[in-house]
Amino acid sequence: MVALAWHLLIYSLESITTLLKTLRKLFFWNYARSSWQWDILCVVILIFIFLTPKSWFENGERRAAMAHQSPTASTLVVGAEVVEKAGDRAQLEQRLRAFTGRSDLQVLGVHKLTGEDGRTTGYEIDIR
Repeated sequence: MVALAWHLLIYSLESITTLLKTLRKLFFWNYARSSWQWDILCVVILIFIFLTPKSWFENGERRAAMAHQSPTASTLVVGAEVVEKAGDRAQLEQRLRAFTGRSDLQVLGVHKLTGEDGRTTGYEIDIR
């Protein structure tokens, strides 16, 4: 009886040791490149990459961080000939509404762009 229990204990320890050796080889990628184990590991990685649902990697924190920080929805860069008076926002909004086709466009800011020679080359217009 004792011999049987001893034999089962040794057998279970050997199987646990074999399992741990296999897991260690998998974790440290300890197989030769031309072996079948290498091929299986590569296939498992490819399956994981292509069949993992995108929702597993999404969370609410990332979405909130990706939201734009400022109220500016976008910035338009227009030539100096489009803007006659940078201070006249009503006229500028009217031109940009016609240009973009958005009736709810609102100009938030206008920034002059100058060239190396100091001349005005265009304007950056922040819109919402």
